[in-house]
Amino acid sequence: MARPKPLSELIERSLGPVFAAQGFASTDILASWSEIVGERLARACQPEKLEWPRRRGSSRERPEPGTLTVRVEGAFALELQHLGPLVIERINRHYGWACVGKIRLRQDRVAQARQRKATPPPLDPVRRGEVALAVSTVSEAALRDALDRLGLAVLGAQRR
Repeated sequence: MARPKPLSELIERSLGPVFAAQGFASTDILASWSEIVGERLARACQPEKLEWPRRRGSSRERPEPGTLTVRVEGAFALELQHLGPLVIERINRHYGWACVGKIRLRQDRVAQARQRKATPPPLDPVRRGEVALAVSTVSEAALRDALDRLGLAVLGAQRR
């Protein structure tokens, strides 16, 4: 008679390949990329996918480290190649285990969404004074500051 299997084991076997094919294994890396590697590196490179080697043996064993494919802007590829071991260390430290063992670089343009937008022109001093006057009667400092920021944001949105 076969022993009953835990549901988690069955779900991992059936849904694991589906999620991996959809790229869900690297979604968290995309969201945390600038925190992991720092702003400077994040502006010039972007993770594309994390490929895992085929599993051998029991599913209870920790998987072997994967290969992270990183899209990198032109000449910055050489610098990232030298920083590769440091980036791998930072990723593995972020996740608490050796999930990445190798980085593969692909030279291409990095998504424009990573670049910062130009700062809007300064607010009219008269309008700024109106906001300051409106919140000046609030006695609690934290609330007053929050309302001041809100008022400035509303005025900034109206200008656009």
